[in-house]
Amino acid sequence: MVNLPFLMQTIRILMALGCLLAPVAGLCGEQKKTQAAKPPESSSPGNDLKQFCANLGEIAGNARIAWQTSKLRELEAQLNQRITELDTKREQLTELVRRRDEALKKASDAVVAIYTQMKPNAAAQHLSAMEDALAAAIIAKLSPRAASAILGEMEPARAAQLTSGLIAREKKKS
Repeated sequence: MVNLPFLMQTIRILMALGCLLAPVAGLCGEQKKTQAAKPPESSSPGNDLKQFCANLGEIAGNARIAWQTSKLRELEAQLNQRITELDTKREQLTELVRRRDEALKKASDAVVAIYTQMKPNAAAQHLSAMEDALAAAIIAKLSPRAASAILGEMEPARAAQLTSGLIAREKKKS
């Protein structure tokens, strides 16, 4: 991160050096004309300081505006990049939801009827090998008696996982 006070102080020093060296080097023709046109004033530290600050104020203001503009452009680029990333994530999430919905639709009544007719231990083995969303959809369409028999035959961790999927599904419906 840029240290703004340090940067501004450095700019002021460089500008002051430029203002001090310009009359000596003959680079500041305007300054020579104004000095020649004005009668020499009593050179007091207060007047010199006021003149220096007046000359430097506009230059420092322009430098600050340029720095702020560049910083805003950097932040805008970061913001646009983040928006692009979020759009990508939203598309991925939409795709996952679409695939989940397709899996739920695949659990048709015919498939449910097949699992209803199977022995609970055989159905448990088959459902344990399936994707969570599809297995949960099938169990949700089974009668409570058949579903409990099948879940009772499964490994406890897998049964708990599918039950969590069922609960999540019921929450979405309500």
